[in-house]
Amino acid sequence: MTEQATGAHHPQPRARNGGAQQPATVEHVTGAQSLIRALEEVGCDTVFGIPGGAILPAYDPMMDSSKVRHILVRHEQGAGHAATGYAQATGRVGVCMATSGPGATNLVTPIADAHMDSVPLVAITGQVASKAIGTDAFQEADICGITMPITKHNWLVTDPAEIPRTIAEAFHVASTGRPGPVLVDIAKDALQARTTFVWPPHTDLPGYRPVTKPHSKQIREAAKLITQARRPVLYVGGGVLKAQATAELKVFAELTGAPVTTTLMALGAFPDSHPQHLGMPGMHGSVAAVTALQKSDLIVALGARFDDRVTGKLDSFAPNARIVHADIDPAEIGKNRAADVPIVGDAREVLADLIVAVQHEHAEGHRGDYGSWWEDLDRWRRTYPLGYDQPDDGTLAPQQVIQRIGELAPKDTIYAAGVGQHQMWAAHFIRYEQPATWLNSGGAGTMGYAVPAAMGAKAGMPDRTVWAIDGDGCFQMTNQELVTCALNNIPVKVAIINNGALGMVRQWQTLFYNQRYSNTVLGTEAAPGTRVPDFVKLAEAMGCVGLRCEDPSELDKVIQEANAINDRPVVVDFIVHQDAMVWPMVAAGTSNDEILAARGVRPDFGDTEDD
Repeated sequence: MTEQATGAHHPQPRARNGGAQQPATVEHVTGAQSLIRALEEVGCDTVFGIPGGAILPAYDPMMDSSKVRHILVRHEQGAGHAATGYAQATGRVGVCMATSGPGATNLVTPIADAHMDSVPLVAITGQVASKAIGTDAFQEADICGITMPITKHNWLVTDPAEIPRTIAEAFHVASTGRPGPVLVDIAKDALQARTTFVWPPHTDLPGYRPVTKPHSKQIREAAKLITQARRPVLYVGGGVLKAQATAELKVFAELTGAPVTTTLMALGAFPDSHPQHLGMPGMHGSVAAVTALQKSDLIVALGARFDDRVTGKLDSFAPNARIVHADIDPAEIGKNRAADVPIVGDAREVLADLIVAVQHEHAEGHRGDYGSWWEDLDRWRRTYPLGYDQPDDGTLAPQQVIQRIGELAPKDTIYAAGVGQHQMWAAHFIRYEQPATWLNSGGAGTMGYAVPAAMGAKAGMPDRTVWAIDGDGCFQMTNQELVTCALNNIPVKVAIINNGALGMVRQWQTLFYNQRYSNTVLGTEAAPGTRVPDFVKLAEAMGCVGLRCEDPSELDKVIQEANAINDRPVVVDFIVHQDAMVWPMVAAGTSNDEILAARGVRPDFGDTEDD
């Protein structure tokens, strides 16, 4: 097995290699009982899933006073996204379970999503009996083959004696190095057979050796570049959150005095309110953040991967910048942009070492002079702040709805967003001051993510308020999981930003397809006074409270009413203006230099030091 890794600090008990101590537990059980016992031993407390023929043996021992809580979802995709939301909110491994064939293939989308966003996930699937594998038996699918490109590793288990070791290895691989999804496929006869449960098992993962400690020479080189630079930028990605390195990041940023940008996957890694924070870079990033990267002479990338949504047209990205790239996954370094100083290591350890190295440079009298750089940055922030216009017709502005949800929500609220315009507005108009308060599908851009992810987050953090910010398109993909929430006492709150269309696609049709709105109108009004679907009635039918708001004067009252309901899920249908757009914007395939602050508004950056 090859390493694909990066750095999360393992929050759950992990198996120890054999030989170091005597087995603590030896029991004679079925393979299914062995599976549940192994899940208990690795610290798994919650599984999201649906039973079916091949996985059915694993469900029987859950009734025998198991410590594992099983949450019966309505669709396997919901199980996978719920496990992801649970993992992102708690920092622990998320677990989902499905049967063979269509049950397993319904997990493919959330597995791919977790793979793109480096989320620690263990998917457990049933498989047809071992003698039937390869015969096209009923509900057979080669789920290991199907998911090979989108998992860190996967296992097919046909011997019940291998179940404890495999589960221990699966949790270890998922949560160490670069976190990510793994899959354990277990044949039905292995679950039914008698076996011996031994814990802790002997684990054997040859070739899997994530590097967490950075090389000291590279750290020193990076520190020198930082103190020599005139226009540095810290480009912070989700790896900083995965490594639980936000405290170290704040110390490092304040020590250097450099501006900070946090990607869509890193919101909350650095306080939005901090004076050094420029906001989010990328296609819909703030003008200051996008321009700072473009005009920098040094980019310090921490747990980020130079993806196309940040860089725009790659060969025009930050043309005058030298690159320090720190990541625990060596495959990411140099993949898209060559690094002048490559650093392989866990973000927490990298930052800790960089702090010491920069302090040494300061003690030697080497300190960066960023005065004129901050004059430029502050001018761009003043001139091109984030904002929006109120609709002329008196309808709700979607940005205002989301902003007020953030301002009226209790402290430490967790937000899960779907994908589209509402996702970008939630990234911009809610302030994220703490880690693990912003959950979204970044790399895969999976519509339908928000509701089940919010469910998983609330299941893992029951004392926290959880708002799902969703669009009417996204909501119609996975809203059935609100039934799961209602039946399992998981009182999430859902804001549907209802513009009657697939908003982001419609925006592109407005800008690039001459306003030819082909198949993006969802049709909220089938006839005067009739909504299809009526989200309030739908919410009530699923055991939730349904509310609607379409008058700006009622906005705060409705949000406060939703916040006050904590015994059931709440769905609020916010009817918003259809033509609102996400700005700023860099059109796909163009240079970040061509950023538009608003429609038809190209920023004038004036003279800068690099001109």
